[in-house]
Amino acid sequence: MATAVGTLSHTEDRSRIWEWMTTVDHKKIAALYGVTGFIFFLIGGIEATLVRTQLAVPNGNVIDADLFNQLFTTHALTMIFLAIMPMGASFFNYLIPLQIGARDVAFPRLNALGYWTYLTGAVMLTSSFFLGGAPNGGWFAYAPLTSLEYAAGKNLDFYTVSLLILGVSSLMGSLNFAVTIINMRAPGMTMMRLPVYMWMTLVVSFLLILSLPIITVALVQLYFDRNFGTNFFTPDTGGDPILWQHIFWLFGHPEVYVLILPSMGIVSEVLPVMSRKPLFGYSAIVFAGAAIGVLGFAVWSHHMFTTGLGTVPQIVFSASTMAIGIPTGIKIFNWLGTMYGGNIRFTTATYFSVAFIFLFTIGGISGVMHASPAVDGQHQDSYFVVAHIHYVLFGGAIMGIFSGIFYWFPKMTGRFLDETSGKWTFWLLFVGMNLTFFPMHFLGLAGMPRRIYTYDEGLGWETWNLVATVGVYVIIVGVSIFIVNFFRTMRQPQTAGDNPWDAATLEWATSSPPPEHNFDVVPEVHDRDPLWYNRDHGIAPAAKPEHLHIHLPPPSYMPLVVAMGVALLGIGGLSHVAVAVLGVAVVVYGIWGWALEPTE
Repeated sequence: MATAVGTLSHTEDRSRIWEWMTTVDHKKIAALYGVTGFIFFLIGGIEATLVRTQLAVPNGNVIDADLFNQLFTTHALTMIFLAIMPMGASFFNYLIPLQIGARDVAFPRLNALGYWTYLTGAVMLTSSFFLGGAPNGGWFAYAPLTSLEYAAGKNLDFYTVSLLILGVSSLMGSLNFAVTIINMRAPGMTMMRLPVYMWMTLVVSFLLILSLPIITVALVQLYFDRNFGTNFFTPDTGGDPILWQHIFWLFGHPEVYVLILPSMGIVSEVLPVMSRKPLFGYSAIVFAGAAIGVLGFAVWSHHMFTTGLGTVPQIVFSASTMAIGIPTGIKIFNWLGTMYGGNIRFTTATYFSVAFIFLFTIGGISGVMHASPAVDGQHQDSYFVVAHIHYVLFGGAIMGIFSGIFYWFPKMTGRFLDETSGKWTFWLLFVGMNLTFFPMHFLGLAGMPRRIYTYDEGLGWETWNLVATVGVYVIIVGVSIFIVNFFRTMRQPQTAGDNPWDAATLEWATSSPPPEHNFDVVPEVHDRDPLWYNRDHGIAPAAKPEHLHIHLPPPSYMPLVVAMGVALLGIGGLSHVAVAVLGVAVVVYGIWGWALEPTE
């Protein structure tokens, strides 16, 4: 930004803020998702730091048991729903139109509504710390711990209402992304010419479209149990607490792939470019991603091996859990095949992608171990499971996101993040992550349960808990260097070219950063790697027309109005029915105004 902030008038300040509040440009909405998601990533990190500091030594007294329960619950909710998913949605928003050669997403105003609804749910969940207590029953909220008998405050009501709002946001985004990819591809871009990242986005969209209604039903049932005296999950009155586990994990396990598949897509984009050769086994990776999506709905009860399912369900879900390792293994070997024989550029993005393969493989192996009911029975509710999930979500999802940030940052901003600082960030995150989570395997095997806020001396857990806590502070240093790198880079002039990595996909065919309309001329695709095809076949880019007549949807404040109504609905669900009625009125007004709003 060439103009110094201090020289802007108050009118310009207000107009710029209003511009961002009413934008329907997919790139600006992507920036909103990315910055907001990263802020909540930091908040989730603070929650984790407090938890680990409490457990650094035996009989710690940094925080009490009730706050500990709130922190480990909201840490998981924040990282899953408020950080990793929105940062993934940021990439989706930015890249889908650019990679398929479109001007924007199919429903720009719905896209804006998705962001404001997400922000509503995120603020509501986080504010619970200051409004009577945050959710404290674990991110899985197992019955009967969620009943009024064991959770009398508003803690779990914040859980149900916030997740319902966040689910609405994710569902809107998923439908929008799926329609965009299916219907708005550039001429010549068949489904099997889509970038792998687009395929992973499409699979994630359908995972959410199919799984979010399931958790929505469960959350409504839980809200009714707590507020209207129904008995879905309360065993004393004929309910079934195991029913909650079935419904929750029918959503919860596909959700794991919602978190990891975007990073798999990022790695599938970064490694071919940095290896200077086409992706090895494109079709195999695409079908493997689709297979993961399908099998993801067939493995949920491996979370429930210790609930007395019976022999036949244990055999079935053990087999399906082992089977899902096959498409994952296909992807890993194809990534290795892509690098094999390549002229590899060891950029920061490359480092993070290679680390993704290594760390995610560790997490995947420990996951397949839990396909055995006997092994799972030993590891259940121990720190071994904590180690497993963090190798998948930190070693996998977060490492992939950082790879994507360093890879696409020149395209998004016209600037390169500093590579030296980037590699310091990588090594600190890599070392800190392994220091934090690898010792948890040993703690779990030594019998340390999850979700305990303190422990006595002499149990053999002291050393590894201290090492794990030290690792958290190493991660903090790495993230801090990244933040400094970001702000320093944003103060520098734009020096990145249109295609600084010599990449193959369409987002690199336009300027860095792209114009509001993305492409002066909608590109025509002749190959799976269109820019490499054009380079090799000597096809000149289309000439820029002298007079562009491109229709773009105008800004709209109606998505913000509808989101405000949703916020009032949520507040009413936590306080008084009159506020909810007002929320309905605001939503109806917003939809009415939306329908009458000109689109030209």
